[in-house]
Amino acid sequence: MVINGEWDQRSLTISIKANCLTISLSVSGGAEVYSFDGEGRLWTALLDGVSYRRGLDGKLVAKWQTPGGGRDRCWLPPEKADELQAYIRKQVAGLLRALQDGQVRLDQPLPQQGLDDMRRAVAFDQQRIEADVARYHQVYKPVGILPPDQYMAVVLQATEGCAFNTCTFCDFYKSRPFRIKKPDEFSEHLLAVREFLGRGLSLRRTIFLGDANALVTPMNRLVPMFEAVHRVYDVQGLGGIYAFLDGFSGEKKSARDYHMLSEMGLERVYVGLESGNQELLNFLKKPGKAADAVKAVRAMKAGGVAVGVIVLLGAGGHTYSRAHVRYTIADINAMVLDLNDIVYFSELVETEGKAYVRDAYQASLRPLTEAERIAQAEAIEEGLQFSRRGGVPHISRYDIREFVY
Repeated sequence: MVINGEWDQRSLTISIKANCLTISLSVSGGAEVYSFDGEGRLWTALLDGVSYRRGLDGKLVAKWQTPGGGRDRCWLPPEKADELQAYIRKQVAGLLRALQDGQVRLDQPLPQQGLDDMRRAVAFDQQRIEADVARYHQVYKPVGILPPDQYMAVVLQATEGCAFNTCTFCDFYKSRPFRIKKPDEFSEHLLAVREFLGRGLSLRRTIFLGDANALVTPMNRLVPMFEAVHRVYDVQGLGGIYAFLDGFSGEKKSARDYHMLSEMGLERVYVGLESGNQELLNFLKKPGKAADAVKAVRAMKAGGVAVGVIVLLGAGGHTYSRAHVRYTIADINAMVLDLNDIVYFSELVETEGKAYVRDAYQASLRPLTEAERIAQAEAIEEGLQFSRRGGVPHISRYDIREFVY
């Protein structure tokens, strides 16, 4: 339901949905927009041309357009995040009082759900935020990374860490040994996540089975995990189950295995191909062979499971660039993707302390510029071939610096 009106000489829009509340107020030079989940947690906001997104861990990322047409971002310091949320609560509290005092003109009556949603948003004060964040850290180990289309998933950590954890370009799981949760522990986790999300569960769009490569779990343990998920969650209603799996481990499951998992709700598996160039993969210390990823993807597709293939832009700099493009094109074409699949181009992020930066320096690799990385993505995309019958997969960028859960 969308209700339009006027408050304090400003146009007002209140959007009331089963899974969220969104309030839009006109201000000088634009609009302010605030969205909340069913528990009253701030979810997204737009102020002064800057968009904000809040994670369940309480962190807020700000994103904006730069004058040249690009994008920039930053993570708000805790005190700035607190100030932003306090300001938004004050605005919603003021609107709620004005509604109760009859000082707002609306084109139709505000239903009780709208009032209740606003009260929950106002009640989600600093004390409640701190308690909620503390509970998040009790329920979850750090959620390392998700594919962009899974940022609004219900993350269920069947495993922790990464099964091999050697890639020099990734430091998400370096401090955590890999382990598969025991059945009782996983069942308790499922219930704890549901209780933590509360009414906010309705905002979640899918189920993501974490962590880095949860599907490496042997089938005799993985199938009971899927069954446990079904006992606690409406898997079909939430849009199915999604997960990461590295190509090296992925070849150990057959098309028949993936068909069984598909029947239990597995919709898509995300595979970090990174590159089709074996020499580059060796330099990145990614175990296995590029051919492993191709075999794994073909098994998934044969089993009725869609895939998301991740390509690393800029890896290996100029030294590896041509071979990276050539062999990556060949491997993705060999996967026989279709319109149900995704190809993500993920830009290499070089930060101090990463093993990749050290190795690249020692090897005297000259990094690609931003424009050259974009050109690399375009060159790969131009070489991809898809059948008219299967259709073209979605092709998109994947910026890990914008990840928030």
